[in-house]
Amino acid sequence: MASQEEKLAVIRSKIDRIDNEIQELITQRAQCAIDVAEVKQAFVDESTETPVFYRPEREAQVLQKVKDRNSSSGKKAVLPDDEMARLFREIMSVCLALENQLNVAYLGPEGTYTQTAALKHFGHSVKTIPVAAIDEVFREVESGAVNYGVVPVENSTEGMVNQSMDLFVSTSAQICGEVSLRIHHNLLTHATDLKDVKKIYSHQQSLAQCRGWLSVNMQGVECIAKPSNAEAARCVAEDPNAAAIAGVAAAEQYGLPVLASNIEDETHNTTRFLIIGRQKTQASGKDKTSLLLSVRNSSGALYSLLEPFRIHNVSMTRVESRPSKLGMGDYVFFIDIEGHLDDENIKVTLDEVRQHAAMTKILGSYPRAVI
Repeated sequence: MASQEEKLAVIRSKIDRIDNEIQELITQRAQCAIDVAEVKQAFVDESTETPVFYRPEREAQVLQKVKDRNSSSGKKAVLPDDEMARLFREIMSVCLALENQLNVAYLGPEGTYTQTAALKHFGHSVKTIPVAAIDEVFREVESGAVNYGVVPVENSTEGMVNQSMDLFVSTSAQICGEVSLRIHHNLLTHATDLKDVKKIYSHQQSLAQCRGWLSVNMQGVECIAKPSNAEAARCVAEDPNAAAIAGVAAAEQYGLPVLASNIEDETHNTTRFLIIGRQKTQASGKDKTSLLLSVRNSSGALYSLLEPFRIHNVSMTRVESRPSKLGMGDYVFFIDIEGHLDDENIKVTLDEVRQHAAMTKILGSYPRAVI
C-alpha cells in the first residue's frame, strides 16, 4: 500500500507536467499576440489615426467564452467562473502588452479604488498613470496623452458621482467599457487602539458610506474630506494619531496597518466605473449604450422622449437627471440602454428619440462588464 509521501509525490509529478504544458501554451499564445500585432499595424482607427491594438468587444467575448466553458464543462467547476476569467484576464493583459502597452489614466494617487478598477478591467500589465482630478482624466484621454481613462460614475449607496457625469456633457471621449467593483472600506492607521485616533481622513463619499460605523465607534472624532482615499492614506502615513478610510491597495501602498476591516454600512456597497477612450467600440453581443438627452420645454416632452424605448422594447437600465447649468429648471438626462448603437432596433429607437429631443448625444456603446 502506497504511503502518504508516495501519493503526494505522484500528485506533484502530475502538477509539474501540467505546469510545463500550461507554460508552453502561454508561450504559444504570446507568440500569436506578436503575430496579431504585425497584422493590426495595417488597421488604423479613423478617429485617432493610429493602429487599434485593444479591442474591448473582442476581449469581452473571450472572457465570456471562458466563463461559459467553465460552467458548461459537464462537471462541477473547480474554480468559480469569475476567478477563471480573472486568470485569463491577466494572460490577455500580458499578451496585449507584447503588442502595445496601454497607458491608462485614473484619479490618483496610487492605491485608489479607481486604480483597482483599472487593473481589474485591463489586467496588471498596463501602465496606470495617476492624475490629480477627474477632469484631468478626461483631458488626458482627449489629448491622446493616454490610451484610456477610468472614472467613477455611480455608487450603490451614494448614487451618482456628479463631477464625472457633468464632464460627459462636454467631452469628446467615448465610453468603451465598464467595470463594477465591490467596495470594502477599512480603517488604516498606525494607532493600535481606536481611542488613540484623533482625526479621520477620507473621500467624502467614503465617509458617507461609513457613517453608521463612525457614529457608533468614532463619535466626536473629526472627519476630514480628501480628494481620494489614497490621498487620505498618504496623509496618515506619517501621523500616528490619524486614520484613513481606504481599501487594501492603499494600505499596502502606504504601509498602513488595518485596525478595522469592512466598516462600510452596506455589505453590498459597489461602485461602477466607466472606461473612456477615443475610439468607437464594435458590438460584442452583450452591450450597453449610454446617451445624454435633453427635452424641449413643452407639455408631455419627457413622455414623448421616452416613449420610443417602450415601443421598440429597448430596456433602460438607468435614467438620471442633472442640471444643464444653462438655466433654472433646465435638465439633461443620462440614460443607459441595453444593446449596441449598430443594432437595428436601437437605430430605429434613436431616430424617433431625436425627433422629440432638444439635444441627443451618444456617449458610447460598449460591452457589459464580464468580471
